[in-house]
Amino acid sequence: MTQRMKLPGLLGELAAEFAGTMILILFGVGVVAQVAAAGIGDHDSIAWAWGLGVTLGVYVAARISGAHLNPAVTLALAVFKGFSWRKVLPYSLAQTLGAFIAALLVRWNYSEVLARVDPGHTIKTQGVFSTLPGNGELPVGQWGGLRDQVIGTAILLFVILALTDLRNSPPAANLTPVVIGLLVVGIGMAWGTNAGYAINPARDFGPRLASFLTGYETAFLDQYGDLYFWVPIVGPLVGGLIGAALYQLLVGRFLPTDGPLEPGRLPTPAETEPVKA
Repeated sequence: MTQRMKLPGLLGELAAEFAGTMILILFGVGVVAQVAAAGIGDHDSIAWAWGLGVTLGVYVAARISGAHLNPAVTLALAVFKGFSWRKVLPYSLAQTLGAFIAALLVRWNYSEVLARVDPGHTIKTQGVFSTLPGNGELPVGQWGGLRDQVIGTAILLFVILALTDLRNSPPAANLTPVVIGLLVVGIGMAWGTNAGYAINPARDFGPRLASFLTGYETAFLDQYGDLYFWVPIVGPLVGGLIGAALYQLLVGRFLPTDGPLEPGRLPTPAETEPVKA
Protein backbone atom coordinates (compact mmCIF):
# COMPACT_ATOMS: atom_id res chain seq x y z
CA MET A 1 0.00 0.00 0.00
CA THR A 2 1.44 3.33 -1.05
CA GLN A 3 1.55 5.91 1.72
CA ARG A 4 0.33 9.33 0.70
CA MET A 5 2.84 12.08 1.33
CA LYS A 6 1.66 14.45 4.02
CA LEU A 7 1.46 18.00 2.73
CA PRO A 8 2.47 20.98 4.89
CA GLY A 9 -0.13 22.77 6.96
CA LEU A 10 -0.88 26.47 6.80
CA LEU A 11 2.05 27.38 9.05
CA GLY A 12 4.49 25.70 6.68
CA GLU A 13 2.94 27.42 3.69
CA LEU A 14 3.19 30.82 5.37
CA ALA A 15 6.81 30.17 6.31
CA ALA A 16 7.54 29.33 2.67
CA GLU A 17 5.79 32.48 1.41
CA PHE A 18 7.73 34.55 3.95
CA ALA A 19 11.06 32.99 2.95
CA GLY A 20 10.45 33.12 -0.80
CA THR A 21 9.38 36.77 -0.71
CA MET A 22 12.33 37.65 1.51
CA ILE A 23 14.74 36.15 -1.03
CA LEU A 24 13.00 38.08 -3.81
CA ILE A 25 13.38 41.40 -2.00
CA LEU A 26 16.95 40.79 -0.87
CA PHE A 27 17.98 40.64 -4.51
CA GLY A 28 15.53 43.25 -5.83
CA VAL A 29 15.87 46.01 -3.28
CA GLY A 30 19.54 45.14 -2.79
CA VAL A 31 20.40 45.81 -6.42
CA VAL A 32 18.55 49.14 -6.44
CA ALA A 33 20.43 50.19 -3.30
CA GLN A 34 23.72 49.27 -4.96
CA VAL A 35 22.94 51.24 -8.11
CA ALA A 36 21.55 54.29 -6.29
CA ALA A 37 24.11 54.50 -3.50
CA ALA A 38 27.29 53.30 -5.19
CA GLY A 39 26.63 53.77 -8.89
CA ILE A 40 27.43 50.11 -9.51
CA GLY A 41 25.16 48.82 -12.27
CA ASP A 42 22.31 50.36 -14.22
CA HIS A 43 18.71 49.76 -15.29
CA ASP A 44 19.57 46.45 -16.93
CA SER A 45 21.27 45.09 -13.83
CA ILE A 46 18.21 46.12 -11.82
CA ALA A 47 15.86 44.32 -14.20
CA TRP A 48 17.97 41.16 -14.22
CA ALA A 49 18.45 41.06 -10.46
CA TRP A 50 14.71 41.42 -9.87
CA GLY A 51 14.10 38.58 -12.31
CA LEU A 52 16.72 36.40 -10.62
CA GLY A 53 15.21 37.25 -7.25
CA VAL A 54 11.82 36.05 -8.47
CA THR A 55 13.32 32.84 -9.88
CA LEU A 56 15.17 32.01 -6.67
CA GLY A 57 12.22 32.96 -4.48
CA VAL A 58 9.95 30.67 -6.47
CA TYR A 59 12.42 27.80 -6.18
CA VAL A 60 12.52 28.35 -2.41
CA ALA A 61 8.76 28.24 -1.87
CA ALA A 62 7.14 26.42 -4.80
CA ARG A 63 6.98 22.92 -3.38
CA ILE A 64 5.41 23.98 -0.10
CA SER A 65 3.12 26.93 -0.85
CA GLY A 66 2.98 27.29 -4.63
CA ALA A 67 5.29 30.34 -4.39
CA HIS A 68 2.78 33.12 -4.92
CA LEU A 69 5.15 35.74 -3.37
CA ASN A 70 2.61 38.40 -4.34
CA PRO A 71 -0.86 39.22 -2.95
CA ALA A 72 -2.05 39.98 -6.49
CA VAL A 73 -1.20 36.38 -7.47
CA THR A 74 -2.85 34.99 -4.35
CA LEU A 75 -6.05 36.97 -4.93
CA ALA A 76 -6.25 36.05 -8.61
CA LEU A 77 -5.78 32.35 -7.82
CA ALA A 78 -8.55 32.52 -5.23
CA VAL A 79 -10.94 34.14 -7.69
CA PHE A 80 -10.16 32.04 -10.76
CA LYS A 81 -8.30 28.88 -9.70
CA GLY A 82 -9.98 27.67 -6.52
CA PHE A 83 -7.28 28.71 -4.06
CA SER A 84 -8.67 28.71 -0.53
CA TRP A 85 -10.12 32.08 0.46
CA ARG A 86 -9.20 31.50 4.09
CA LYS A 87 -5.54 31.59 3.07
CA VAL A 88 -5.63 34.83 1.08
CA LEU A 89 -5.06 37.21 3.98
CA PRO A 90 -2.49 35.01 5.80
CA TYR A 91 -0.52 34.52 2.58
CA SER A 92 -0.59 38.26 1.87
CA LEU A 93 0.59 39.11 5.38
CA ALA A 94 3.40 36.54 5.23
CA GLN A 95 4.53 37.93 1.87
CA THR A 96 4.48 41.50 3.17
CA LEU A 97 6.38 40.52 6.33
CA GLY A 98 9.03 38.74 4.26
CA ALA A 99 9.44 41.85 2.11
CA PHE A 100 9.60 44.05 5.22
CA ILE A 101 12.33 42.01 6.91
CA ALA A 102 14.36 41.79 3.71
CA ALA A 103 14.17 45.56 3.23
CA LEU A 104 15.33 46.12 6.81
CA LEU A 105 18.37 43.95 6.08
CA VAL A 106 19.15 45.93 2.92
CA ARG A 107 18.64 49.21 4.79
CA TRP A 108 21.00 48.10 7.54
CA ASN A 109 23.67 46.74 5.21
CA TYR A 110 23.70 49.81 2.96
CA SER A 111 23.21 52.36 5.77
CA GLU A 112 26.65 53.98 5.38
CA VAL A 113 26.55 54.47 1.62
CA LEU A 114 22.91 55.60 1.64
CA ALA A 115 23.78 58.18 4.30
CA ARG A 116 26.72 59.39 2.22
CA VAL A 117 24.76 59.88 -1.00
CA ASP A 118 21.58 61.13 0.71
CA PRO A 119 22.21 62.28 4.32
CA GLY A 120 18.63 63.47 4.79
CA HIS A 121 17.08 60.21 3.55
CA THR A 122 14.94 62.06 1.07
CA ILE A 123 13.11 61.35 -2.16
CA LYS A 124 16.54 61.03 -3.78
CA THR A 125 17.00 57.48 -2.47
CA GLN A 126 13.44 56.69 -1.39
CA GLY A 127 13.04 54.79 -4.65
CA VAL A 128 15.54 52.20 -3.40
CA PHE A 129 12.77 50.75 -1.26
CA SER A 130 9.49 51.70 -2.87
CA THR A 131 8.20 52.87 -6.22
CA LEU A 132 7.41 56.40 -7.33
CA PRO A 133 5.49 57.77 -10.32
CA GLY A 134 7.90 58.31 -13.17
CA ASN A 135 10.60 56.83 -10.91
CA GLY A 136 10.61 60.15 -9.07
CA GLU A 137 11.95 62.06 -12.08
CA LEU A 138 9.59 61.93 -15.06
CA PRO A 139 6.27 63.82 -15.40
CA VAL A 140 3.94 61.01 -14.33
CA GLY A 141 1.30 61.41 -11.62
CA GLN A 142 -0.78 59.11 -9.46
CA TRP A 143 -3.25 58.15 -12.17
CA GLY A 144 -0.51 57.46 -14.67
CA GLY A 145 1.14 55.23 -12.09
CA LEU A 146 -2.13 53.46 -11.33
CA ARG A 147 -2.80 52.81 -15.01
CA ASP A 148 0.70 51.46 -15.42
CA GLN A 149 0.36 49.11 -12.44
CA VAL A 150 -2.95 47.74 -13.67
CA ILE A 151 -1.50 46.98 -17.12
CA GLY A 152 1.82 45.59 -15.86
CA THR A 153 0.22 43.24 -13.33
CA ALA A 154 -2.37 42.12 -15.86
CA ILE A 155 0.50 41.03 -18.11
CA LEU A 156 2.15 39.27 -15.17
CA LEU A 157 -0.91 37.23 -14.20
CA PHE A 158 -1.92 36.47 -17.77
CA VAL A 159 1.45 34.89 -18.49
CA ILE A 160 1.83 33.21 -15.09
CA LEU A 161 -1.47 31.39 -15.62
CA ALA A 162 -0.34 30.35 -19.09
CA LEU A 163 2.96 29.03 -17.71
CA THR A 164 1.38 27.08 -14.85
CA ASP A 165 -1.76 25.75 -16.57
CA LEU A 166 -1.16 22.01 -16.85
CA ARG A 167 -3.58 21.79 -19.79
CA ASN A 168 -1.37 24.17 -21.74
CA SER A 169 2.33 23.65 -22.51
CA PRO A 170 4.10 24.64 -19.29
CA PRO A 171 7.91 24.62 -19.09
CA ALA A 172 9.33 21.19 -18.31
CA ALA A 173 12.42 20.04 -16.39
CA ASN A 174 11.62 22.27 -13.40
CA LEU A 175 12.19 25.42 -15.45
CA THR A 176 8.92 27.20 -14.66
CA PRO A 177 10.57 29.46 -12.03
CA VAL A 178 13.24 30.46 -14.54
CA VAL A 179 10.67 31.44 -17.14
CA ILE A 180 8.64 33.38 -14.57
CA GLY A 181 11.84 35.22 -13.65
CA LEU A 182 12.40 36.06 -17.31
CA LEU A 183 8.83 37.33 -17.46
CA VAL A 184 9.63 39.79 -14.66
CA VAL A 185 12.84 40.84 -16.43
CA GLY A 186 10.77 41.55 -19.56
CA ILE A 187 8.20 43.56 -17.63
CA GLY A 188 10.98 45.56 -16.00
CA MET A 189 12.58 46.34 -19.33
CA ALA A 190 9.32 47.24 -21.09
CA TRP A 191 7.09 48.62 -18.30
CA GLY A 192 9.45 50.24 -15.81
CA THR A 193 9.12 53.92 -16.71
CA ASN A 194 5.79 55.10 -15.35
CA ALA A 195 5.75 53.47 -11.92
CA GLY A 196 8.84 51.31 -11.38
CA TYR A 197 7.00 48.02 -12.07
CA ALA A 198 6.12 47.14 -8.49
CA ILE A 199 3.39 44.75 -9.80
CA ASN A 200 3.24 43.36 -6.26
CA PRO A 201 1.65 45.02 -3.19
CA ALA A 202 3.91 43.15 -0.76
CA ARG A 203 7.05 44.07 -2.70
CA ASP A 204 6.18 47.76 -2.41
CA PHE A 205 4.44 48.16 0.95
CA GLY A 206 6.81 46.01 3.04
CA PRO A 207 9.96 47.92 1.99
CA ARG A 208 8.06 51.22 2.07
CA LEU A 209 7.15 50.63 5.70
CA ALA A 210 10.71 49.54 6.50
CA SER A 211 12.11 52.74 5.00
CA PHE A 212 9.57 54.89 6.86
CA LEU A 213 10.54 53.32 10.18
CA THR A 214 14.25 53.89 9.48
CA GLY A 215 14.32 57.56 8.61
CA TYR A 216 12.49 58.12 5.32
CA GLU A 217 9.77 60.46 6.57
CA THR A 218 8.22 60.93 3.11
CA ALA A 219 8.06 57.19 2.34
CA PHE A 220 4.28 57.16 1.88
CA LEU A 221 4.32 60.21 -0.41
CA ASP A 222 5.45 60.79 -3.98
CA GLN A 223 7.74 63.52 -5.24
CA TYR A 224 4.75 65.89 -5.49
CA GLY A 225 3.88 65.44 -1.81
CA ASP A 226 0.75 63.40 -2.55
CA LEU A 227 -0.17 60.19 -0.73
CA TYR A 228 1.03 57.49 -3.11
CA PHE A 229 1.47 54.22 -1.22
CA TRP A 230 -2.02 53.01 -2.22
CA VAL A 231 -1.22 53.02 -5.96
CA PRO A 232 1.13 49.98 -5.98
CA ILE A 233 -1.39 48.16 -3.78
CA VAL A 234 -4.65 48.83 -5.59
CA GLY A 235 -3.19 48.80 -9.12
CA PRO A 236 -1.65 45.31 -8.89
CA LEU A 237 -4.70 43.80 -7.17
CA VAL A 238 -7.01 45.12 -9.89
CA GLY A 239 -4.57 44.37 -12.71
CA GLY A 240 -4.01 40.82 -11.51
CA LEU A 241 -7.73 40.10 -11.63
CA ILE A 242 -8.00 41.60 -15.11
CA GLY A 243 -5.04 39.58 -16.40
CA ALA A 244 -6.36 36.33 -14.93
CA ALA A 245 -9.83 37.00 -16.33
CA LEU A 246 -8.42 37.69 -19.79
CA TYR A 247 -6.41 34.47 -19.69
CA GLN A 248 -9.53 32.50 -18.83
CA LEU A 249 -11.52 34.28 -21.54
CA LEU A 250 -8.96 34.11 -24.35
CA VAL A 251 -7.04 30.91 -23.63
CA GLY A 252 -8.09 28.89 -20.61
CA ARG A 253 -11.63 28.08 -21.67
CA PHE A 254 -10.44 26.69 -25.00
CA LEU A 255 -7.92 24.23 -23.53
CA PRO A 256 -8.83 20.56 -23.02
CA THR A 257 -10.21 19.72 -19.59
CA ASP A 258 -7.55 17.11 -18.96
CA GLY A 259 -3.91 17.53 -19.86
CA PRO A 260 -0.59 15.82 -19.18
CA LEU A 261 1.24 16.50 -15.96
CA GLU A 262 4.49 18.11 -16.98
CA PRO A 263 7.67 17.46 -14.95
CA GLY A 264 8.93 20.44 -13.03
CA ARG A 265 5.55 22.17 -12.84
CA LEU A 266 4.55 24.26 -9.84
CA PRO A 267 2.04 22.59 -7.52
CA THR A 268 -1.61 23.51 -7.98
CA PRO A 269 -3.55 25.11 -5.10
CA ALA A 270 -5.31 21.79 -4.44
CA GLU A 271 -1.97 20.07 -4.00
CA THR A 272 -0.93 22.52 -1.30
CA GLU A 273 -3.98 21.78 0.84
CA PRO A 274 -3.15 19.84 4.03
CA VAL A 275 -4.21 16.21 4.08
CA LYS A 276 -7.40 15.76 6.06
CA ALA A 277 -7.63 12.81 8.42
